[in-house]
Amino acid sequence: MLPLLHVHHIAIICSNYAVSKRFYTDVLGLSIIREVHRQERESWKLDLALDGQYIIELFSFPETPARLSRPEATGLRHLAFAVSDIEATVRGLDAHGVASEPLRVDEFTGRRFTFIQDPDGLPIEFYEQ
Repeated sequence: MLPLLHVHHIAIICSNYAVSKRFYTDVLGLSIIREVHRQERESWKLDLALDGQYIIELFSFPETPARLSRPEATGLRHLAFAVSDIEATVRGLDAHGVASEPLRVDEFTGRRFTFIQDPDGLPIEFYEQ
């Protein structure tokens, strides 16, 4: 068995850096650890944290292809955040103009959850703990 400790980070490539930066910081409330413009790659790299823990690298690159969403393709399916109050989360998303799917119940755990999409259509789940 490998001596894995935890997930270090998740890397996301966006099509519009300013729009995605606003979404992940203003809507989701992640905090900025570091923001770097890499001139040689015409790229931004934004390191984001949740409660002080580094979790997301947000990248921009020129001319990136769109993400295949439907039908679902092989690969990473979605990003999920644990929340304590799913209804308060949905109200917060609504306040930012972010539409969420109707609440669902996990058939195995009985916990409620919903999905949204980030500015590039990446599915994001909110799962009530």
